[in-house]
Amino acid sequence: MTAFPAYLPALGIVSALGAGRSEVAANLFAGRNEGMRRRDDLLADGQPATVGEVASPLPDVPDHLRAYESRNLQLIIAAAEQIRPEIEAALSRYGTARIGVVMGSSTSGIDRGEAALAVYEKSGSLPPGFDIRMQELGSVGEALAKYLGIEGPAYTVSTACSSGAHALAAGRRMLQTGLVDAVVAGGADTLCRLTVNGFQALSALSLDLCNPFSRNRAGINIGEGAAIFLMQKEESEVALWGTGTSSDGYSMTAPDPEGTGIEIALRAALADAKVEPKEIDYVQLHGTGTAQNDLVESAVIKRLFKGEIPASSSKAQIGHTLGAAGAMGAAHCWLAAHSANTEGYLPPHLWDGMADDGLLSESLVSPGEVLAPSARRLFLSNTLAFGGNNAGLVLGRQP
Repeated sequence: MTAFPAYLPALGIVSALGAGRSEVAANLFAGRNEGMRRRDDLLADGQPATVGEVASPLPDVPDHLRAYESRNLQLIIAAAEQIRPEIEAALSRYGTARIGVVMGSSTSGIDRGEAALAVYEKSGSLPPGFDIRMQELGSVGEALAKYLGIEGPAYTVSTACSSGAHALAAGRRMLQTGLVDAVVAGGADTLCRLTVNGFQALSALSLDLCNPFSRNRAGINIGEGAAIFLMQKEESEVALWGTGTSSDGYSMTAPDPEGTGIEIALRAALADAKVEPKEIDYVQLHGTGTAQNDLVESAVIKRLFKGEIPASSSKAQIGHTLGAAGAMGAAHCWLAAHSANTEGYLPPHLWDGMADDGLLSESLVSPGEVLAPSARRLFLSNTLAFGGNNAGLVLGRQP
């Protein structure tokens, strides 16, 4: 029995690396991180914090979606517009009721809620035009469906930092069961004070540029962005071949020290794709730069691949995009697998090169590193989240 491929013919993306697949790919593979900036308006104590910020101009929210207006929706529209021709072709071919929408997010437009609350504290009333749908989690998928005129199943997955990966897995299941003929799936999250201060309260935030897998790692940087795929059964270059998930519930915030749940999810993704670890050419790591996450993830990857697989985390280039992180990891794999990457570049790992006992080091990808000539461009993307919500995706060219 062969794996079920959910083909990914189109990708829209906006992040600290830029807007659109060409700009993002060029900056990603070159190891640039100019989008990582210091901001002094996010932390409650006024300290400047490094974050991954989208600098690209964002489109306005149309009048009929004012109730959903937020920066998060602007990011989503920016990404969706990049693949509008492919989406319109799918709508024309299948009809509005046979296309689904699944989006992942962890905060939606909570920044609008923060601003509204500040007004309320001063005036005793919420600002005119504020609507709870601007920050409601389920509105992420709902608003995108309304924007695109899609009438099939539309919903939002919120499993913290694995939301985007779970959304892609859910979209593939929609196709597999025949519920729809195409899916618009991905993830989006926006910088806000809630998340930056929340991770600071957990002592998990690095005020300087994050340093994943280094002995000097000091925590994460928060980022923002959106990555959205069109997913369908018709064959194209890149496909999502397998998905695996687990919910180990070890802790509200900390990973299982043995990495059992993470390993279950990754092995399930490989089994679903009908491939062995030796067939994977590269791993996109979660790689947050926190002491526990990097240690546990390293142990799992070493068990699966004997520590000999090219791997990298993109967090020092885009920050941790939270509910979008799983979709961002998949997007970086998509860019590496696509034929537009003629040189076969791999996403690099930016760090200080200071190895730590037990952590991945020798196999971390350097800027400019390329795939082996024999590589089939089949990749594994790993995402973990609070509550032990783990997800693995196998995507790329045909195994």
